Amino acid sequence: MEHKNIPEIRFSGFTNEWEQRKLGDYIIQYSEKTKQNNQYPVFTSSRNGLFFQKDYYKGNQIASEDNIGYNIVPRGYFTYRHMSDDLVFKFNINDLADYGIVSTLYPVFTTNEQLDSKYLQYQLNEGTEFRCFSLLQKQGGSRTYMYLNKLQNMILKIPKLEEQQKIGSFFKQLDDNITLHQRKLDLLKEQKKGFLQKMFPKNGETVPELRFSGFTNEWEQCKLSDITKRVIRKNKNLESTLPLTISAQEGLIDQNEFFNKTIASRDVSGYYLIKNGEFAYNKSYSNGYPWGAVKRLNRYNMGVLSTLYIVFKPTNIDSDFLEKYYDTTYWHKEISKHAAEGARNHGLLNIAATDFFKTELVISKSLEEQQKIGSFFKQLDETIALHQRKLELLKEQKKGFLQKMFPKNS
Repeated sequence: MEHKNIPEIRFSGFTNEWEQRKLGDYIIQYSEKTKQNNQYPVFTSSRNGLFFQKDYYKGNQIASEDNIGYNIVPRGYFTYRHMSDDLVFKFNINDLADYGIVSTLYPVFTTNEQLDSKYLQYQLNEGTEFRCFSLLQKQGGSRTYMYLNKLQNMILKIPKLEEQQKIGSFFKQLDDNITLHQRKLDLLKEQKKGFLQKMFPKNGETVPELRFSGFTNEWEQCKLSDITKRVIRKNKNLESTLPLTISAQEGLIDQNEFFNKTIASRDVSGYYLIKNGEFAYNKSYSNGYPWGAVKRLNRYNMGVLSTLYIVFKPTNIDSDFLEKYYDTTYWHKEISKHAAEGARNHGLLNIAATDFFKTELVISKSLEEQQKIGSFFKQLDETIALHQRKLELLKEQKKGFLQKMFPKNS
């Protein structure tokens, strides 16, 4: 006989079925409000967690100057935004301060002694039962409202308190580990950003701020056409190639993977064929990438690109060095000089290939220095990729545990 109220994976010593309970029997509304302005720090309750509003908005407080009547959130209590446009709600627990305040759009509640708050947080934020319940609350229109009196009517499968505490503690430790790896990854990316700024000369300069010992000569200016060669190779073999796109973050990747659906035309016979180690310039611009992106094909042996791209290969420069140069922003000024008037048209920059190859770079004429810089960043990128994989693995592990440590919906 199948037991529908037992999870697939459990801590040892627990065998009883989970019981279906009305959530309102376990949660307690907290309705105290502020009586003076800025009585406590203002919180922002977001999908990424709970933050001091000034930290979240980088030094700014966007709440009304008159915040009398705001909801007070004691330490350890829940708050959440009671409306959503996509059925997603995020329940955050105050672990920032003894008291904080949120607008009246954010209900505040706590749990009684029979329900572990951390366990409940995982159930609501990442379990399937709440998502199903949320869908049932949608009553026409695009927005779903989850007032506290609605939430209290939810029926939830709940184990005994000790098992709740073990589950809550387990996922908290897993989340702490994920957060630690995320911080390490963010730090590595910031370090790379700093090295890119210091190991290539700034615009108007010919010596980088940071160099390997033994190199003192000034870097020299050259045209892109002096160190690379344009590649115009039309695709004919449709079965052995992948349609590619440039992601400014991830480089040249499978277009269908990037968009998570089939995008490219079935007939790609007129596309450019690009081989591993060759570069492509994408004239599309976006936030953070105002002059497009230049990326090297690293992930595949070959692929095909729209003829809107400009494909080229290094001839008189270290390839790793050139790849990192295009990870800086120093080349943007040259693109802006050579782009035609009215350079932006329907998301594309108006720059001809001949003008693109006229752009000037300031590079070390020492191949050894180029190789040292290229090798340094290659190792740094490999370390970043390793931490990224570890982080993704931890997230996948958490996803698997969430699916197996809570009973499946009936």
